[in-house]
Amino acid sequence: MFKFWGDGSDEAMNLVKQIIVRSTENFNWTFIFILAVVFYVYWSEFQKKEFKHIYAGFALYGVHWLYEIANAVIAHVTGYPLWAVSNESTTFILLIGVCWELSMMFALAGIISFKMLPADRSKRYFAKNGRKGISCKLVGAIEMALLFALVESFLAGTSNHSFIWVYKWWGVLPVFITTYIPFFLASNYVPDMEPKKRNAFLIGEWSLVAVLLIVLIPLGVI
Repeated sequence: MFKFWGDGSDEAMNLVKQIIVRSTENFNWTFIFILAVVFYVYWSEFQKKEFKHIYAGFALYGVHWLYEIANAVIAHVTGYPLWAVSNESTTFILLIGVCWELSMMFALAGIISFKMLPADRSKRYFAKNGRKGISCKLVGAIEMALLFALVESFLAGTSNHSFIWVYKWWGVLPVFITTYIPFFLASNYVPDMEPKKRNAFLIGEWSLVAVLLIVLIPLGVI
């Protein structure tokens, strides 16, 4: 049921080779419904003037795109990505490692993570007897990262190969440490940055995403 590491099998390699990026062969109306849900969430936060929730969403979602672009570049250079999604598991594959449903989930993940933090985001755990303790933002990021890594482990073990891990050294542990912790650190810390630093982070992040997509997609790299 759960899969914890890639197996380097011929089956996994063949599944990756069969992936058709941005094909509409499996397209259906759930694409529009999911987009509407994401739009509703962001518009609701905007109407309530919960701008920090929006910053959290954008911060994580931008990191997500940078990781997906890097993963697609790795696939172009080495032949196989660190992670991939199968044709059978989705209505539309954006890049080799991310489908529409997954990407829209990450569009909301930052908002969810930030809203799950304590009302007092300066709270620190184990802060006794002069010890500074551990920031609730860091603890929240680690908890969410662990949850998402376990979910990905489940997806990697599904019969329709929702997630495909080829490399034997890639699995739950590296996903948890190198991928999901940075995702949720961005969503938990960026919103409370000084406005100039926060804006610089978000503008720089999304400018880089835009440039990479505009350049690499036409070149056939991703």
